[in-house]
Amino acid sequence: MKTQLPERIFLIGFMGCGKTTAGRLLAQLINYQFIDLDELIVQKKGMSVATLFENEGEENFRLLEKQVLAEVFEMRQVVVATGGGAPCFFDNMEQMNKHGISVYIKLTPKALLSRLRNAKEQRPLLKNKSETELLEFITQMLQKREPFYLKAMLNIEGIGLTASDILRVIENGSGLA
Repeated sequence: MKTQLPERIFLIGFMGCGKTTAGRLLAQLINYQFIDLDELIVQKKGMSVATLFENEGEENFRLLEKQVLAEVFEMRQVVVATGGGAPCFFDNMEQMNKHGISVYIKLTPKALLSRLRNAKEQRPLLKNKSETELLEFITQMLQKREPFYLKAMLNIEGIGLTASDILRVIENGSGLA
């Protein structure tokens, strides 16, 4: 028997793990609205995440992120791709678990490197890093962030991930470690 889908599905994980791509496809599959938390912030502030980081600093960005996330808790039938850092600040992870189902899309540092090496300019935390520095940064950040990511209700392997895979994990109520 299939379980009823939650009103809010939160996709979390490190930048480049596929939250936005998988989220769009999942939303389409289940006829939910797709929300990219970073895009919502950009719409509200009228500037890119990179510019917000640069002009207002990470602390102010994280406060804004928390406020926008709280607005999402009022929405129904949404798939939300969070920014990679969103689960790691304040009580965001606990709030996502309280207001919906959270799914951690898990990838190794090397898999993330292969996805992120060409996106350094669009991602403020990666700018101006060599390939070696980038792998080291990803590895260190993932070590810091994974304890938060692992608070997700479900975990799923990100390599070859499809929207159907995510739906199956949500319906079954158990993730792949």
